[in-house]
Amino acid sequence: MICRLFQTAAFAPFHVRSFRFQFPADLLTSWGVEMENLVLGWFILVETGSVLLLGLFWALQYLGTLLAPVFGMAGDRIGHRAILCTMRLAYAGLALILMALAFSGVLRPIHVFVIATLSGLLRPSDQTMRNALIAETIPIERLMPAMGVSRTTQDSARIAGALVGAGLFAVFGMGWVYLVISLFYGFGFTLTLGVGGAQRRPDETRPTIWRDLVDGLAYVWDTPVSLASIWLAFLVNLTAFPFTSGLLPYVARSVYHIGQTGLGTLVASFACGSLIGSIAVSFAGRLLRPARMMIVFALAWYALLLVFALMPRPEGGRVALLLAGMAQALSLVPMSVLLLHSAGERYRGRVMGVRTLAIYGVPPGLLLAGALIDHIGFAATVSIYCLIGSLLTMIIAVRWREALWPLTAPANAR
Repeated sequence: MICRLFQTAAFAPFHVRSFRFQFPADLLTSWGVEMENLVLGWFILVETGSVLLLGLFWALQYLGTLLAPVFGMAGDRIGHRAILCTMRLAYAGLALILMALAFSGVLRPIHVFVIATLSGLLRPSDQTMRNALIAETIPIERLMPAMGVSRTTQDSARIAGALVGAGLFAVFGMGWVYLVISLFYGFGFTLTLGVGGAQRRPDETRPTIWRDLVDGLAYVWDTPVSLASIWLAFLVNLTAFPFTSGLLPYVARSVYHIGQTGLGTLVASFACGSLIGSIAVSFAGRLLRPARMMIVFALAWYALLLVFALMPRPEGGRVALLLAGMAQALSLVPMSVLLLHSAGERYRGRVMGVRTLAIYGVPPGLLLAGALIDHIGFAATVSIYCLIGSLLTMIIAVRWREALWPLTAPANAR
């Protein structure tokens, strides 16, 4: 029975040795990131009392988004594993600095903002390198299940990171939380050393770095499926993600009047839904129609966020976040597969780097939402964002209809 289960689509990627190293490495790193984000977000909100500064903290996490195509291009040139190992070693170093400040009792919001700025230069490119490595080491027929399984590392991390991080913070304080976070980063780096992938050396006959970068951007612009996916990714980062990441501490404290443990349950609810969606994708595998799923579930995501905004109690909010998390995964995992499959080996890193640029929608979305909440309230702000996001999603679907919607289109191939 166990052998038959292992042969299913969801477990097929684990036949590849590299994936058996990458999965736990990504899992530990994701746990560290989620614990760190939740703990620092709560620390900023409690120490400053400002939702605007909370939004600024989260915006700094995406500071390096503009560098993502450069990281992707560097991965294409010298190897994605080498870049990923370097980044994860830096995470561990920064976490150790914060741990030392916390244990010494001198940690202040200004220290958090400085460290957030430094880590924000690297973290947006982590997912770029992860996806490129998966596409580099996994056969194409296992790519959809592998992406679904890989996505569970982030989703489970949001659950465990939220609950464990909030619990440790409440009981033991910041220093001990950061000791655990540092260990997660350290072990994640060690396991990443065992991941496979092509080892590349600089080639004097290759075009310049600038030429490589321009070629990647031109490829995305000239490929309808890639361009539509990038625009949709930017849109959901601008109008949907702010309310399920950076602004949840505000919802917990000022809307539902619950503490950091309650915040952990809100984060975990969304992550649990996302985990269920990712597992569904990993088992369904090649039976799915990627482009159609990407559009339909993006619209469902907005509808469920609107329901969440109108829930007066945390119990209803958790259910709405659970369903919204499912819709999010069922939209974004097929989007990543579309981009990786269409890019091929030559442009894989650069295209995923451009995809990461779409994350740059989060900082202005957070900052604008923080300002609007102060003036018109949380529910009204979410309603405006969801209505605008739904309308623009439908415009994207209509604008690139021939590439995204027909069952016979390559983007919907099973």
